[in-house]
Amino acid sequence: MGEQLFITLLSLCFAPVVSVVILVLVLASLGKSLGIRRRYVRLLLQVFEFGKEKISRYNKNKQNGDDSDEEDANENTKTLCENGNGLNVIERDISISYSKGIRIQSISTDINDVKKKFDLSDIMYFAKCGVETIIEDDVTQRFSAEELPSWNLLSRTSYGYHYISLRLTIIWGLGFLARYFVLLPFRLILAVLGIGWLIVCTAFIGYLPAGKFKRELNQYVSLMCFRILSRACSAIVTFHNSENKAKNGICVANHTSPIDVIVLSCDNCYALVGQAQGGLLGVLQRAMARATAHIWFERSEVKDRHLVTKRLKEHVDDLDKLPMLIFPEGTCINNTSVMMFKKGSFEVGTTIYPVAIKYDHRFGDAFWNSSKQGMIQHLLNIMTSWAVVCDVWYLPPMSKLDGEDAVEFANRVKSEIARKGGLVDLEWDGQLKRAKVKDSWKEKPQEEYSKMLKVD
Repeated sequence: MGEQLFITLLSLCFAPVVSVVILVLVLASLGKSLGIRRRYVRLLLQVFEFGKEKISRYNKNKQNGDDSDEEDANENTKTLCENGNGLNVIERDISISYSKGIRIQSISTDINDVKKKFDLSDIMYFAKCGVETIIEDDVTQRFSAEELPSWNLLSRTSYGYHYISLRLTIIWGLGFLARYFVLLPFRLILAVLGIGWLIVCTAFIGYLPAGKFKRELNQYVSLMCFRILSRACSAIVTFHNSENKAKNGICVANHTSPIDVIVLSCDNCYALVGQAQGGLLGVLQRAMARATAHIWFERSEVKDRHLVTKRLKEHVDDLDKLPMLIFPEGTCINNTSVMMFKKGSFEVGTTIYPVAIKYDHRFGDAFWNSSKQGMIQHLLNIMTSWAVVCDVWYLPPMSKLDGEDAVEFANRVKSEIARKGGLVDLEWDGQLKRAKVKDSWKEKPQEEYSKMLKVD
């Protein structure tokens, strides 16, 4: 009896699910949308606002029952979260850039106005700076999830909020069921179909003779497959200034997650560069390489900077090849800042097309912390989030100025991306999360302090 009931329910669900999947595939193939995802996001915002009001009322009632000291503490915490979005826990009296115990004082006034004689108490100031940096620095906080201004009803960011109200508990429970038992299976189906179709189509295109037809067919298939994959995480991407889209040369962007490639490839076709992988990722790399020119390096070749630059130059010099997509940070950052760009892609001597990507973290955390999460876990978190909502800005193409070296050019491009995306522009190397600090950086605070001392 139970088995027959299960078969009946399955047969009833099969036709609607298949119909929806086919509709999504057709719309993705045509690059069209019915606007359902955007209505879904607007509904989520209304639900988030309801939750925010409930939590605010709960916190207010809780404060009224506490003593004055606790009220002051709660008020200070609230102010801190409003001013710093929960990122900064220390209020400093001067502007300082710092990293892993290194503090470099940035004095806006004339250095002669602050010169002083050495005093033994100066040691306490540097000890204070060191303790502050251990508690909080500009590097390590860029590799943790961005703080939310209000709860987004995801259990992994709840802090127990779903227990403060019966209605909020019901909404959270319904959302949990929807994400894991409706959206996740549907998204997994689209992901499997999108990856399978990409492998089959690129393998077929690989057998076609080189020419205009092969390039145009590959571009159509690439856009279609990546649009299907974007729907596998309910991605809603708003592209700005499309007239600046790269047609050749090198396209550089800030890096938050592996899905950055999917997001950008929904609107344009790119050639990719990276290390050759094994497993499913390796199958994808080989399939894509048959259809068009990508650059995959063996592990032994990655550190050969001259070889990398040579192959990049050979690629961009051929105007028939797709623009090369590169993430110069070399690691994923939590989408609050842009860190140091590696200079390799800026040494090629070609036009650079900057792109700024900014995710809306209210609907889910797109950041991949590779030191704590595997690729599968990260993608599962993405697919069990509400949606992936982001803005992409195409910036005007940039070229190296006369007398400008690769590092200066990279910093100029980085600053433009940070400004357009509303991100913090940092000079630190993102690899500091894995590597030790260079001795030259440790000497900088000593040099700054020595400039402040009066010498008789």
